[in-house]
Amino acid sequence: MSAAGLADHSARILFLVSDAFGGHGGIARFNCDLSNALALSAALETLTLLPRRVPHPVPGLPARTVQHAAPPGKLGFALASGLEALKGYDLIICGHINLLPVAALAKRLARHGGRRPRLVMVIHGVDAWTPVRVCGLDAVDFVLSVSHFTLDAFRSWHDIPADRCFVLPNTTDTGIFVPGQRPAALVLRYGLAGATTIMGFARLQADERQKGFDEMLAALPRLMAHHPRLKYLICGDGTDRPRLEAEVQRLGLADRVVFAGYVPEAEKVDHYRLADAFVLCGRQEGFGIVLLEAMGCGVPVVASRIDGSREAVLDGQLGELADPGDSADLAAAIDRALTRPRPFVPPGLAEAFGPQAFRRRALALLDTWLATVRP
Repeated sequence: MSAAGLADHSARILFLVSDAFGGHGGIARFNCDLSNALALSAALETLTLLPRRVPHPVPGLPARTVQHAAPPGKLGFALASGLEALKGYDLIICGHINLLPVAALAKRLARHGGRRPRLVMVIHGVDAWTPVRVCGLDAVDFVLSVSHFTLDAFRSWHDIPADRCFVLPNTTDTGIFVPGQRPAALVLRYGLAGATTIMGFARLQADERQKGFDEMLAALPRLMAHHPRLKYLICGDGTDRPRLEAEVQRLGLADRVVFAGYVPEAEKVDHYRLADAFVLCGRQEGFGIVLLEAMGCGVPVVASRIDGSREAVLDGQLGELADPGDSADLAAAIDRALTRPRPFVPPGLAEAFGPQAFRRRALALLDTWLATVRP
């Protein structure tokens, strides 16, 4: 049955997420982008999002979309998901593998109009790279990954057939993340006047220490030899920040490293525009949406050749690649990035990762999934 045929019945989709609208970070951004795309489908009756948390105010939602905040705690989320599923849904989307037990239960409760609900599980990165004990894997009908790297890692330990697996790379809003002048107020705030600025942007969490910040600190002395006014701007906050600040002091780099802290979504573009090069070169990145955002702002980027971030630069076509474990290789890649013109948006960025390409892919996937829902 095609999605066009199902449009007569109006498909109902339940999207269980850690956070989405009113959230922050790359996963929340992906959830919002996917919701915006699905809302364009002619087959859609309603898209219901149920996030575990909503830390920030919720902007306007797309058409035919509602978002209900679940009660706090795992039990509250499970109960809210089960009650919502009883209303009847054709498609359950599980936004993170950790939510799969709840999503599998929702699938059992969501029978709608005699049709069998389908369960799509989204995987993003290290969460799915190694075997995990999680209930509900047998209930998964389709897997959606943000990168081939993550999908291959997942399929190395779980034997789901290849024809039930799909890749949908992250996207960036090429109308928002655009080149512009360095904001004078931010230059003053961070003491960057006259500096060659390298930027990193990620959550600084103690359980996510593979983002490449330590490797970047190790490479700084090599770079400083060629760029005497070099500064490293670290954007983001979290439980690992005190350790990183102590490491900066130990290395004698306090005058070279600036911690910006948490950057609100509305200020991200201006922060990217401060950079002469952007670096996300670690070991555990599933994709790296910040690389797309930086490139959209005309900033040359350096990604890792050993994780999923290499796909964000099309294996080196859009940016530089380096081995985070090799300080000389990392420094050389950053040197190459700093010689690139700025601002310069790589040709092919919008075609590969722009909103239109993302929506087209997402709607084609929805057609595929809904075609398996039998009346």
